[in-house]
Amino acid sequence: MTKPDFNDRMLSLGLARVSEAAALASAKLIGRGDEKAADQAAVNAMREQLNKLDIAGVVVIGEGERDEAPMLFIGEEVGSGNGPGVDIALDPLEGTTLTAKDMPNALTVIAMGPRGSMLHAPDVYMDKLAIGPGFKEGVVTLAMSPAERVSALAAAKGCSTEDITVCVLDRPRHADTIAEIRSTGAAIRLITDGDVAGVMHCAEAATTGIDMYMGSGGAPEGVLAAAALKCMGGQMFGKLLFRNDDERARASKAGITNFDRVYTRDDMVTSDVIFAATGVTDGSLLAGIKREPGFLTAETILMRSKTGSVRRMTYRNPV
Repeated sequence: MTKPDFNDRMLSLGLARVSEAAALASAKLIGRGDEKAADQAAVNAMREQLNKLDIAGVVVIGEGERDEAPMLFIGEEVGSGNGPGVDIALDPLEGTTLTAKDMPNALTVIAMGPRGSMLHAPDVYMDKLAIGPGFKEGVVTLAMSPAERVSALAAAKGCSTEDITVCVLDRPRHADTIAEIRSTGAAIRLITDGDVAGVMHCAEAATTGIDMYMGSGGAPEGVLAAAALKCMGGQMFGKLLFRNDDERARASKAGITNFDRVYTRDDMVTSDVIFAATGVTDGSLLAGIKREPGFLTAETILMRSKTGSVRRMTYRNPV
């Protein structure tokens, strides 16, 4: 008997419930200073909700290898097993530090597509570059220097480089990139964590004020960000970065043979996907969990790449 087809429309609301459950579970740990406890609460809630869905799911982007993560590890099977075969990419709590310190832009994030549709990215760094929709293909590339990217995007937008804002993860490794971007007169928005949200900001530049994302971060988060951009529109490029032979071995184990390949958004996510994210702490994309007498309120963004639909939903949960 063949497995049923991936019905993104029917599965999308279930995916939103998974994202919401993780956000609500981690809400009680906002500002408590315990990153691991916040992450574990989100993992437990996300796994419980995933197992209620009629899918034969495999986690391809998860909390890490089996020996590192007791739950939602890469390769873990989730769902009832009775529905379509699907790939799942997730970050139960993107911004564990942000949550522990009650800082902006912590999210719960999950994407789902047909089996075999997502890059099995190893847990290594990825050099990332992203812009929003509306530009010709290849207007910016990873082969360009940071300054060249700023100039090219400004020319495409018909504006000055001083009107461009670039989002960059605030890390010592990005010092030279930051200096070069600033040499063009462009502005930089530094983020402490959460580069999935950083990439998503590019897709809504008029709202967020961010035109481009660049810099290195986790490769698994790169695939999640590509899934979001597949729904929202925009271009993304990623190249895996290896610090040692152990990381190259990890990539080989994940089935990667060309270590120098530059992946486009559609290389990382090859089929139509659904994507959900729920705000944990207030951010520029989503409101965080709100505590009010008798209930908690969560805001979720739910997207389908097949239709380009973007839903923003408010969920009021009695407590």
